Formats: sequence, structure tokens, C-alpha cells
Amino acid sequence: MSNNAFASHAFEQDITPAVRVWLAEQQAAGFGPDQLLKSLLDAGWGEAAARHLLAMPAKIAANDSPLPPPLPVPWPAHAGERLALDAGDRQVNAITVLQDPPLLVLEGLLSREECLALIDAAAPRMSRSLTVDVKTGGEETNQARTSEGMFFERGESALISRIEARIGALLGWPVQNGEGLQVLRYGPGAEYKPHYDYFDPAEPGTASILQRGGQRVATLVMYLNEPEAGGATVFPDAALAVVPKCGNAVFFSYSQPHAVSRTLHGGAPVISGEKWIATKWLREREFI
Repeated sequence: MSNNAFASHAFEQDITPAVRVWLAEQQAAGFGPDQLLKSLLDAGWGEAAARHLLAMPAKIAANDSPLPPPLPVPWPAHAGERLALDAGDRQVNAITVLQDPPLLVLEGLLSREECLALIDAAAPRMSRSLTVDVKTGGEETNQARTSEGMFFERGESALISRIEARIGALLGWPVQNGEGLQVLRYGPGAEYKPHYDYFDPAEPGTASILQRGGQRVATLVMYLNEPEAGGATVFPDAALAVVPKCGNAVFFSYSQPHAVSRTLHGGAPVISGEKWIATKWLREREFI
């Protein structure tokens, strides 16, 4: 087994294109995880970095194109240091904190009254959810997403403005860099299969999408009710499932529009009852 592709940069522990190509070649040659881990450690890699590399999906390792440069991303001040975080008009508890991917489970972001008000305002305007058509930059119906949804305009009402200001204060991100708040309803059996929220730079429709505010850099999913069973937000790369609880939220960011962000996520099928969520996507620049 050769490690020439990364030996000279081993102590930097950069997951470079050359390292990913080397890993793909070694996997194709039949070397197992234990052998690959030993080779990385022998070359000077730290164990945590080596295991992180080996945990990446094969398609990441085989991708020899350069990674996009990292972008600034939102992140609450003192997250990971304090339980209670400042959200302007209220304090919010960070009850789960991950570093890889950067992810927070937040308690009490919305009041129960605000959750009910969002559902009441959204319910008359619901229709079959669409996804971004990455080929054209438009929208399309996708069998992977079987919910109903609608979008509020940014600042559409006093309720929306208050929630958007709270999000901006919590995350330290300009309100104008947020897309309109989307409300979704998942009935029994409805789901959203695992996906990424960023716009793939390799897709032909991405250039036109980015004209409206640049890349998406973070996602905030707010739970407006509690289904009787099912409906968790799942993160396969982090082995994490977030169970919906009214007023709570899950936040995660992705500085690079690439699977290396480890932000693959989905909405597990609702088994019984229904699930209502509100999603806020944040862009790198003002969303127009």
C-alpha cells in the first residue's frame, strides 16, 4: 500500500483532492478500514482526523475536484460554552451541540402560541411542496418530498418579523440574508428523503439560483407541533435523530457546498398524526 499521495502533507492533515484520490484507490484495491487507518497513522495523521477521513462516503473520497473555498457561516455567540443563548427578545437553550457537522438542537426558540399562530396563518395557503430544479434553477415536484408547504414573504407580518429578528439576533446573521420562512405539513407516511440544502456548484441551474443571494450557508428547522409517532429529522453522517418538540429547533451550517460538510439530512416518515415545521434558509448575501 502506497501513501505517497499524502505523506509530505500528513502533519497538516488536510483532506486534499490527492488524499481523496489515494483513499479511493486503496479502497478499490481491497484494503480494509483497519489497514487504511494504520497507513494514515504511520504517515503522521492524528487518529481523530484519520477516522474522519475514513468515515466519509466513497463518493467524496473519489471526487478529485477541488473543494469550494469555505464561506463564513452563522453561529450563535457562546454556543457550546453556555446553555442559555441570547436571541434578543428571549433566551434559548442549546441542549445539543455538535462540532462536526456544526449543529445545535435549540429548546424554546418559539413559544407554543407562536407555533399555533404560524400554523393558523399557513394552513389556508398550503400546496404540494416543490424542490429546486438544479438543472434550470426553477422548481419541480420531487417524489423524495411528499409534504405540503408554503412560503411567507420576509417581514410579511408582525409575527414573521418578530421571529426573523429573533433568528438574526441568535445567529448573528443579517435578517435580509434569509429566505422567506417556509411552513411544511407532513401527514401520515409523508417524508423528505436525505438530501443537502446547499446548491451544487456542478449543476447547470446553480448559477442563476446564486444570483438571488449567493449560496445557502445554514438551515434552521423549527418544530411547530409534535406528531404522535415518527417524523424525526435525521442526520445519517452524524448518527443523529432529532425528535420534533413544539417550540424547539435544529440548526446546522455548511461552509462548503459539498458532501464533506456532513450535513446530509432528511425528514423521517410520519407514522401517525401530523408534523408541522417552519424552515429558514440563510444565504451568504442579501436574498432578493
